[in-house]
Amino acid sequence: MTRPTFKRILLKLSGEVLMGQGQFGIDPETVDRVAGEIAAAKDAGFELCVVVGGGNIFRGLAGAAKGFDRTSADYMGMLATVMNALAVQNALERIGCDTRVQSAIPMASVCEPYIRRRAMRHMEKGRIVIFAAGTGNPFFTTDTTAALRAAEMNCDALFKGTSVDGVYDADPKKVATATRYETVSFDKVLNDNLKVMDASAIALCRENHIPIVVFNIRETNNLAKVLAGDGVATVVQNQES
Repeated sequence: MTRPTFKRILLKLSGEVLMGQGQFGIDPETVDRVAGEIAAAKDAGFELCVVVGGGNIFRGLAGAAKGFDRTSADYMGMLATVMNALAVQNALERIGCDTRVQSAIPMASVCEPYIRRRAMRHMEKGRIVIFAAGTGNPFFTTDTTAALRAAEMNCDALFKGTSVDGVYDADPKKVATATRYETVSFDKVLNDNLKVMDASAIALCRENHIPIVVFNIRETNNLAKVLAGDGVATVVQNQES
């Protein structure tokens, strides 16, 4: 089934993707591969911005579960996303892509502060903008950040690159008979508690009519296939009335 194609997209990368086959941290070869796919998408005419998670370095919820103060743990997780954003920026610029990292927590020595109008201008000039440090507030995930930035940047869709090839009616790693959806509504995702993104992110995309395309970023060149409207993925969108 051919899916619609989009012009301006926000790509959400989970921090775990950047680990490659490791258990922790950043794998340079994996970052280079992902950067190459992002660069190829830009060369194909797409306008891109990126949000990177920080779970490969530190996850706020996990830290809180081990005794950290939740607010402090979330700020630590935000700083982890800045490290990942700089790694992706470095990989992109080494292959000739003009990029900017904007952080919701100001740190002028390493990147720009997040300013919406400046980010829009960067994208109009053909630069790839990487958003770091989440929303700048604790208790919000990078999924919610991705939905928020997608709305602010007037993106046509939010592409979530993860380790599974779409949305299933059960965990495919635990249930052998789990069935993948080709398309599924926001309402069903929320009502059935399907593990796509957190509820705040789903609700934000639903209200702003931003489809979420869930695909496996670990599969080589899959981003190009899905951007072209092919490849294996699930589209989460509003039901047609």
